[in-house]
Amino acid sequence: MPPNAELFAEPALSITVPDGLRAPRLWVRRLKIWESPGGEVIRDIELRPGLNIIWSPDGDDDPDSDTVTIGHGSGKTLFCRLLRYCLGETRFADEVQRDAISSTLLNGVVGAEVMLDGVCWAVARPLGVGRKHFAIAEGNLDQIALMEGAHTGMDPLIDAIEASLLGEHTASLARLGASQKAWPIALAWASRDQECRFDHVLDWRSSVSGSDSPQPASGDAKGPRLLVLRALLNALTEEEQTARAEEQELTRQFDQKSQLRGRLEWEIERRVYRLVRDLGLENESLPDLPLLLQSLKTRADHAMARAAQLPDGEGAEIANARQSLESARSALRTAEVQQSGLAASLPVQERLLAQYEGELPNLQNALVLAQTAVCPTCERPVAANDQGQHDIETQRQRLAQKQADIASQKTTIQNATTELDRLKAEIAAANQRVNRERDRVRRLETAADQRRATWRNAVQHVEDVKRCEEIVQEIEQAKADIRELDTKLKSGRDSLRSFEDKQAKTFGDLSRKFSAIIRELLGDEAKGSVALTGKGLDVKINVGGDRRSAATESLKVIAFDLACLCQSIEGHTRIPAFLLHDSPREADLGRTIYDKLFELIRRLESELAGSVFQYIITTTSRPPDVLISEPWLREKLRGEPGDQRLLRRDL
Repeated sequence: MPPNAELFAEPALSITVPDGLRAPRLWVRRLKIWESPGGEVIRDIELRPGLNIIWSPDGDDDPDSDTVTIGHGSGKTLFCRLLRYCLGETRFADEVQRDAISSTLLNGVVGAEVMLDGVCWAVARPLGVGRKHFAIAEGNLDQIALMEGAHTGMDPLIDAIEASLLGEHTASLARLGASQKAWPIALAWASRDQECRFDHVLDWRSSVSGSDSPQPASGDAKGPRLLVLRALLNALTEEEQTARAEEQELTRQFDQKSQLRGRLEWEIERRVYRLVRDLGLENESLPDLPLLLQSLKTRADHAMARAAQLPDGEGAEIANARQSLESARSALRTAEVQQSGLAASLPVQERLLAQYEGELPNLQNALVLAQTAVCPTCERPVAANDQGQHDIETQRQRLAQKQADIASQKTTIQNATTELDRLKAEIAAANQRVNRERDRVRRLETAADQRRATWRNAVQHVEDVKRCEEIVQEIEQAKADIRELDTKLKSGRDSLRSFEDKQAKTFGDLSRKFSAIIRELLGDEAKGSVALTGKGLDVKINVGGDRRSAATESLKVIAFDLACLCQSIEGHTRIPAFLLHDSPREADLGRTIYDKLFELIRRLESELAGSVFQYIITTTSRPPDVLISEPWLREKLRGEPGDQRLLRRDL
């Protein structure tokens, strides 16, 4: 070793146990499953402070089996979920598995003995159709598992954990709402979902696990979880939280004012362009804003004055024109009605004339016969007597009357034809008059519309100029607000940086423990670091350079959790020295590193008086031989046959 090399050597992992601490402040002493209240015990798993291994042998690494065993599907993840369930989590499985368990164990019960500051809490919760939940301090688990009497729910235990370990101050920082419990969020960190695959230190609950854990334990946003983590590490104060909320509000206001300024500048640009175009100033040399507004105002005022002098078009002239038009239309309608009546009666009169003319030959013949009477015997003309003379006169009168009717009917038809010709001419003249009066009305109305449009445009231009003047003032106010907000934001961010600087010791201690754990697992040449930056939590592993791979990302998560566990042992955090890892090797962790992980936990257990932490790990990979026995191996599960699974049956 080079001279003085030890002066630059990284310190080894060191943990100082507070005086008087002989056991974890929070740990689980037993997990027990019953077929029904007071019924057959399916599983009774005793746990202990220190290292607890739940092993599901995979492949041929089971010394107690003559066959190749299947480690997956044995119920190790269900074990973790049931443990979380007894610590206050809402659900013990996803919907599919929960339905399968509930239908198989209709009256099933799971219970646990949870130790909190030396007090044993008996917890019993249903797996099937039961609705009673019990959490009773100094209670007898077997008695409580009978599920009799009034239930307590899980709030007594959760409230006790928050009061004893988290404290109201930390709890208020770690939750989102006043009615929200903080412990379920802290529990999510202490017992990560296997579905998260140990991908990121701030991934605690996966949406596919169906845990129903509250935000910010779940969800895509990692920022709130970072704040929770800091609160639990005693690296977040109420003052900083308040300052951060104020900074977020100031940022929101700054963005809002910046967007407002952008909208106002776009609006005034659009309005000024339209005014310059409409007021005929496009080819003139114009000053910049705000002087340009004076030129626009002068031109708009002149245009409005000119518009006010135009004839309104709404006086007696247009009224007279409309009256004349209506009179012309009335005369036209009268002539058209007369024409229609005559045109309809003329064919009738012509048919009557034809009838009269058709009767005339018969009357003429009758008169001739009456004048030339013939003897019926000898067929010779005879002289007319008095009666004969009377008949001749009668026939003569009939003929004369019919001729008079014909002449009268021809006169009637001639008069009707003459009247129709007159009406035709009258209708033509009336149409011309209607057209003239309509054109006159249209001209007058168009002139009135143009005047009104000119007036409206003039008024709109004046109003647009006034709005532009207002916008200029609003832009100036927005600029002033932005400058003020920017000053406040800079001050607020300086304050936040000062708060972050104050947490340097906390994260410095955490980083040193993290680095020491990395060296324990990867060798003396490896280093690790944890730093709080403006972008979030920066966790690094350096082995001849910054390493980033699936395996190293998983190792970061595991080592980070262990470093925080060490901080909790020393009493520097608000989260208990309790950690549950579900099959961490399935996240691409190498076998050598995996074995060193077990050895590190076992060594910590032996070095720390009273085993002042509880670390529970499930694994399908074979643990080191020295640990495949009591007291570390707490349960061995197999994927088959069914009676070797956690619930001792196939689902």
